[in-house]
Amino acid sequence: MGRSISWALLALLAAGTAAIWLWDDTGSGPIRGGGEARAVPVAVATVERRDIVERLRFSGSLIAASRVDVAPRVGGRLDRLHVDIGDVVAPGDLLAELDDQEFQLERAQAQAEAAVARANVAEAEASLTAVRRNLDRTRNLREQRVASQADLDAAETDVTAEEARLELVRSQVRQRESALRATEVRLAYTRLYAAGSAETADRLVAQRHVDAGSIVQANSPLLTLVDINPLRAVVQVPERDYGRLRPGQTVSLQADAWPGESFVGEVSRVAPVFREASRQARVEIQVPNEEYRLRPGMFVRTEIRVGEREQVSAVPLDSLADRNDRPGVFVVEGNGDGTHVARFQRVSLGPRDGDWIQVEGVEPGVSVVTLGQHLLTDGTPVRVSPEEVRQEIAR
Repeated sequence: MGRSISWALLALLAAGTAAIWLWDDTGSGPIRGGGEARAVPVAVATVERRDIVERLRFSGSLIAASRVDVAPRVGGRLDRLHVDIGDVVAPGDLLAELDDQEFQLERAQAQAEAAVARANVAEAEASLTAVRRNLDRTRNLREQRVASQADLDAAETDVTAEEARLELVRSQVRQRESALRATEVRLAYTRLYAAGSAETADRLVAQRHVDAGSIVQANSPLLTLVDINPLRAVVQVPERDYGRLRPGQTVSLQADAWPGESFVGEVSRVAPVFREASRQARVEIQVPNEEYRLRPGMFVRTEIRVGEREQVSAVPLDSLADRNDRPGVFVVEGNGDGTHVARFQRVSLGPRDGDWIQVEGVEPGVSVVTLGQHLLTDGTPVRVSPEEVRQEIAR
């Protein structure tokens, strides 16, 4: 008797469990077909015809268009720096001064020596004039047979000697004047100016290598100046993309320093060689930077526009799925009775444009699953319920 009651209870429990599994989770009644699987909630989007802009994406760094080290041509004590890191420098601006006392003394000495040399020239010219007059008188006396031939020869020798001495002192003047100019040049080297002309762009002080009061050597950098308008973005391009790049192509750049913003540049240089170690080629992008918002050394992400495809089939990136290493999408098909199933459709992928990608294998107007693909296999029943699938994913 007890054994019969136990079997009856077990039968009732089994019947209740079956009824629960066959009952629709919406509470509207049992699922059609009794043993069919539950419909998976999904979100869908429609395949569209769109213009797809082809872009190649690379990451790289910004560098200055030009970099100049400011160094003195003479050594000495750094007396004063007129600029510091971050200052804007225009062509002709005074940047630094060295202690010039020693050079001032050298110039004064050279000026005195040049003056002495010029005085020697004046003396030699006067002496030459005197001996020439003496020669003229001696010649006249010789014609009158008053002076001897020896007197005439002596007078001519004196003229020749004074002409030679005059040429010597004139050479000494040129030597002293050259020495004076050299001291003036060295004195000028104690004041360092920003190079360039009126057409040269302003530069910024990127680095200060020494402080005022330091003893510096000739050709040792004091400051580093950079030209940051325009900047250059440098990226490394693999072989598969190299043939699609050329100067003049438009580039969009993003930097972490300015989230959500894009900057526009242009491909300016494509290297003719590849690095053997990486099999990549250097590509330079010119980036206008009139407001100085971008700085050398920043990491940037670039998108280079290489072409455009008009009115092609495109799907959201979120709709892509991968089954057995094959890319595809889940197409939502109706059963004719108000229910839907998902069918996996292989596709060929084209270029990506933002959140959309070109596909071949599905036609525009078809609904594809964009959320919930991880729950699907080919033929899985589905129902379009974006909120429900988000809640299920969150769980």
